[in-house]
Amino acid sequence: MTKQTIIEKINDFLIEDFEVGEDELEPNANLKDTIGLDSLDFVDLVVAVESNFGVKLVGEDFVNVFTLQDFYNLIERKLH
Repeated sequence: MTKQTIIEKINDFLIEDFEVGEDELEPNANLKDTIGLDSLDFVDLVVAVESNFGVKLVGEDFVNVFTLQDFYNLIERKLH
């Protein structure tokens, strides 16, 4: 799966499932402050990643994930 495909899939479920505005989906957007994800959203995010990519995420995976780009990179690492 290409990096672009990963980004598109993530953006799609953020828009569909988390009601994030397309204009908010900038790589440097902060997941909590800019996009507005709270702790419950992160639980849903783990479920969405598992169903869309088939990878499991745990709390430790999010230690250094602050921006959307960090999240894209995390998923890319988990897939390879």
